[in-house]
Amino acid sequence: MSSFKQLEPKDNFYQTSLFFPMPVVMVGTISENGKANLGPYSLLAPYYIAGKDYYAMILECRNSSNTAQNILRTGKCTLNFIPDDKKLFKEAVRMGWPGDTTEEKMKGCLFELEDGLMAEEDPEHKDIYPKVVKQAFQTIECTWMRELDGAENDKPGELNGYEGPYHMFNGITSKFGVHFILRIDKILMKEKYYNTIVNGVSAKGFPKVPTDWGYRDSKYFWCSQFKKPRPELLPMRETSVSSVRYAAERLQTDVKFTDDALARLVKVPRIFLPAALKGCVKWAEEHNVKLITEKEMEIINDKRAKEKGKDK
Repeated sequence: MSSFKQLEPKDNFYQTSLFFPMPVVMVGTISENGKANLGPYSLLAPYYIAGKDYYAMILECRNSSNTAQNILRTGKCTLNFIPDDKKLFKEAVRMGWPGDTTEEKMKGCLFELEDGLMAEEDPEHKDIYPKVVKQAFQTIECTWMRELDGAENDKPGELNGYEGPYHMFNGITSKFGVHFILRIDKILMKEKYYNTIVNGVSAKGFPKVPTDWGYRDSKYFWCSQFKKPRPELLPMRETSVSSVRYAAERLQTDVKFTDDALARLVKVPRIFLPAALKGCVKWAEEHNVKLITEKEMEIINDKRAKEKGKDK
């Protein structure tokens, strides 16, 4: 006999029928009168993570919310991840009350706002970019990819529900729902956490990340406090140089590798090995290198480390 009991999913199943850990994010947008608007959201996840010419997040909203209406109009937003702070979480819950205008929500707001990197790099048009939350430990500046799924004609203005036909995955997806595929324009990170990612992760370098548990009763939203993260050692499965060479020789290229160079790749998981080798070959072809030795691998690895630091 099963040790579980079945629970039927209902509308908003992540709140009504599950305990579902999610991030706590203040989404920044610009209202119709040009004012900054913040709204708390947790239905947010990575969407395009590799293999395309851009990366993307997906955000799910009630389509009549201030946030959704603003994104439908401007196509811009910021995703501000707030730290574990009881006062800030209480403010986020307050700002999530449906139906409040931007003016009502932002009056006396505890969150401080500042320009993001997009506004700094495009000062002539800085007013089109939403502000970022100063207290956030990280922020993603985004543009809605409205051309996906034929959503380019979706417009703001319907506050009592949209009539179909509906899109499958982007734009207005139901009478009261909307999905936004958000291209990542910039990732902004406070210096301490930037250094943690770029220079090496340690437990003390993690931000204090709260968890919204999704489930709510008729009285409370629930949030978990941050605790020191616990590391678990990754299993290291080294392959042999001969196996790496076998994979390298299957590439359609004139670029060759020495054994010392291939030895640098023995810890790469087999599923990722072809991509790693192709990356090395691409670098070699761009620099007119026909033989990759340990010296060239050192240069390639340094380049990757610098690019990672730049991207972060």
